[in-house]
Amino acid sequence: MAMRLIFAVASLVAVLAPAPARAADPVRQGPGEALTADARSYASAMGVGQEEADRRLRLQEASVAITERLRRDYRERLAGISIEHSPEWKVVLLLTGEQAPVRLLLSAGEMKVPVELRGGAAATRTQVLAAIDRYRSEIAAAVPGTRGMGHDPRTGELVVIQRLSAADRPVAEVEAELSRITGVPVRLRRMQATFENAGAAGGSRVEGADAGGRRWFCTTGFLVTNGMQEGITTAAHCPDGLTYRGPDGEERLLKFAGGWGTAYRDVQIHTGVGSAPPLFFVDQDRTVARPVTTWMTRPMTRAGDWVCKRGEASGASCSTVEMTDFAPPGELCGGLCSTSWVTVKGPQCRRGDSGAPVFIGTTALGVLKGGAFLKGDDCAFYYYMSVDYLPEDWRLVVSR
Repeated sequence: MAMRLIFAVASLVAVLAPAPARAADPVRQGPGEALTADARSYASAMGVGQEEADRRLRLQEASVAITERLRRDYRERLAGISIEHSPEWKVVLLLTGEQAPVRLLLSAGEMKVPVELRGGAAATRTQVLAAIDRYRSEIAAAVPGTRGMGHDPRTGELVVIQRLSAADRPVAEVEAELSRITGVPVRLRRMQATFENAGAAGGSRVEGADAGGRRWFCTTGFLVTNGMQEGITTAAHCPDGLTYRGPDGEERLLKFAGGWGTAYRDVQIHTGVGSAPPLFFVDQDRTVARPVTTWMTRPMTRAGDWVCKRGEASGASCSTVEMTDFAPPGELCGGLCSTSWVTVKGPQCRRGDSGAPVFIGTTALGVLKGGAFLKGDDCAFYYYMSVDYLPEDWRLVVSR
């Protein structure tokens, strides 16, 4: 059934009542416990046992160094890198030109990572991203109701998202025209959703008022430092004046340190967090917290990676990465959005998740910006800013 696509700029959720008080002193999960917990959601979603889910998430972690090496080795022909989960877990490299499928088993420490090389792509990832940059205005002119575009590393195509209500021609006709314009393969995705910004420990609740006096809530992300003071991240489109609400009912007025909300960033930082450890909550009730032990950059992230988030509105959930090169609608970035956003498959995200931490185990990945919201408050996907794009003077506080 076609989804209804509507876009708006407002991204937060109005505060209707104070957050209820909850117990303090959350359970702290170490790296091993954290990965096992995330594997439980993987096992349920993928229909495998807990032991197999544990093995696959360890493979996901171990395979990052391998895919970085393969990315360099095949850079002239690389159309995309992705993770497949069925019928078995493996890394897939999609290449341009003729290439009979080749299966490899590559060593990563004590683990063997299955890799498959596939050929037949019509354009490299670099060519698709260059086409987006060069022909963005022509694509928008040819497709009424364009609501974002990106690169699909599974197929090597340029994906254009269109508001369903604006559709005026058959899909195949539009795709053929866009391919002629851009010189790369194009897939048109029509959907019915509202693209919006999703509007002190990380993964917790902050509240504030906009210029009109209306109150909203957002979600905090990760603890950061500039070497002189510590702060907490959230989304730049949240109010500047925020009050942190702890799970035990504590209220702490935070000080606005700065916001960065154009093109490839949507992050602001607030200080006044006290001497907090680098923890972030990972469950709905904020009773379980994890330390940040490391981070992963956007280039290291692959389509198909299993990742998790904890949003104040939708709670804790895990799903797979869809695109690592996505440009949301321009009005959500204070101008043109760059193709630097990472999308994660829904259906669990809601308005109010803005600023939420995106992670796997105890590895920080990014800060949630917004989503494609469906009727009934489910979502087709959400998208986040990678921790690569934290402001230059700020860095993650990592537990040692």
